[in-house]
Amino acid sequence: MRSGTKVVLVALVAGTLGALASLATSGPGPLLRTELGQRLLGGALAASAPPPPAGVSVAARGERLAPLSLPRLDGGQVAIPGDFAGKPLLVNVWASWCGPCIEEMPELQRFAAAQVPGGVQVLGIALDDEANVREFLRKIPVTYPIALDMPGPADAGVRLGNPKGVLPYSILVSADGTLLKQRIGPFQAGEIDRWARP
Repeated sequence: MRSGTKVVLVALVAGTLGALASLATSGPGPLLRTELGQRLLGGALAASAPPPPAGVSVAARGERLAPLSLPRLDGGQVAIPGDFAGKPLLVNVWASWCGPCIEEMPELQRFAAAQVPGGVQVLGIALDDEANVREFLRKIPVTYPIALDMPGPADAGVRLGNPKGVLPYSILVSADGTLLKQRIGPFQAGEIDRWARP
């Protein structure tokens, strides 16, 4: 075996052992905040999810989103990705009963408020009853638009690439409607800024 190959193998083994030690001492949290961790988690959840109902399209990373229309909390309809064409879009799927969703809402609001014209747009989709959503937003207000859907095997979260329905769930969509990134679990303070770079 050549010395260059040995060095690579030793580095690979050391990196793997380091990752395992990190998981053993601090749990999966740090790994899940990485792109690799998110891809692994997403793949595992998708593999264990039941098949979607007939005719339901589940979005996949690197593909354009199928058109989806939902009622807006403030009235009217929102078309995803159509209404947001030309700018990147962060979609956050949440519910009023979801503890981690509640914790990340101020961070999503901070991120949305910091966007300049042409920046990343933010859309929340509540898989919840309208009355519960309105009550929640009285306590934790946000200025970005909120759409509504009811949880189920063909809800907006499933259609946007989350067939297992884990909340919170976020996606980053390019200006041309392509699914770029997926995020299962809440954002910590400051994470969205790095994550949402298209």
